[in-house]
Amino acid sequence: MRRVIAKAEATQGEPNPRFVVTSLPDDEIDARTLYEDIYCARADMENRIKECQLDLYADRTSASTMRANQLRLWFASMAYVLICALRRIGLAGTALAKATCGTIRLKLLKIGARVTISVRRVKIAIASACPYANIFTEAYARLLIPAV
Repeated sequence: MRRVIAKAEATQGEPNPRFVVTSLPDDEIDARTLYEDIYCARADMENRIKECQLDLYADRTSASTMRANQLRLWFASMAYVLICALRRIGLAGTALAKATCGTIRLKLLKIGARVTISVRRVKIAIASACPYANIFTEAYARLLIPAV
């Protein structure tokens, strides 16, 4: 036996109905828990996969060998893990705390800067007109591991 769970809402004045069809019985799980905790969580996971594919180009597997394609997927997966850590640790409490990987890449990582490397330090000089320089500086300070 199947049951249909419906959610009726209006988003920006437009109807936005949602339906979930399940074979789980009423006594096993209630409708609200099924929709909010299982269905919405699944959709959020699918959004993260889509984010990895579109923003970090994880779907580019056009190399001639399987190993090369596998390496590309590993690089994209590692980039996703690093950007999620950056978002969770370095960008917490900033305007980019809930930004997508693509937004973080474009606004924070894909910027022009002059990098000067000496024996004791790496100096990053960002243009004074950079709109996200303060967020970059804050994220850098949070991620900086103190020297022992």
